Amino acid sequence: MTHDIDDDLNLHPAMIMENPNLVRIGRGQEISLSKIDPTIREITIGAGWDLRAFEGNPVDVDVSVFLLDKNDRTREDEDFIFYNNLAGREGAVKHMGDSRTGAGDGDDENVAVDLMALPFEVVKIAFAMSVYDPHQEHDFSAIKNLYFRVINNETGHEIFRFEMDTDSNKGSALHIGYFERLGSEWVYKAQGDVVDGGLAKIARDFGIVVAEDVRA
Repeated sequence: MTHDIDDDLNLHPAMIMENPNLVRIGRGQEISLSKIDPTIREITIGAGWDLRAFEGNPVDVDVSVFLLDKNDRTREDEDFIFYNNLAGREGAVKHMGDSRTGAGDGDDENVAVDLMALPFEVVKIAFAMSVYDPHQEHDFSAIKNLYFRVINNETGHEIFRFEMDTDSNKGSALHIGYFERLGSEWVYKAQGDVVDGGLAKIARDFGIVVAEDVRA
């Protein structure tokens, strides 16, 4: 697999604006995007992390997205948006590229979501993060300052942020959380759950037939 972007992305310089009303949520909490801003249409997901120790090889962390129906299953392979498939079929969800190092300040990976362009049969947008380590030398315990944030594209303001403590996390994959469509409302539920079996296990659980180039 060849990575598309090897540097810290910094794709959205306008999105570093501070929001005095920023909400921080914890594991298991829910937040309604629609109640915060009923007019919100397009958002960007920003995920970032730092290496706990400066010595050794960089840790490659990947953000993946799954578009799910009412049965918590993908409709087709294109509903799995990740480093090797950067956009869903409808174009409503676009992964902005893969950072292999997590170096530098700001977001390490970004995902753009047009909520209004999602087909109605998509009722959940699930997010995962995974460590790619073919030699099994690293897991999330090598990572610190891990966060997941949501930005309103129209205003450039960060709406909320979910920060995770990975100090004792020996897993190679995490369920970060999901947006759920409830009528006209989009609600986010923070998870942070460890998944044994890596990204391949998450993909299989959501109905994807995993190819050899999907990182375990």
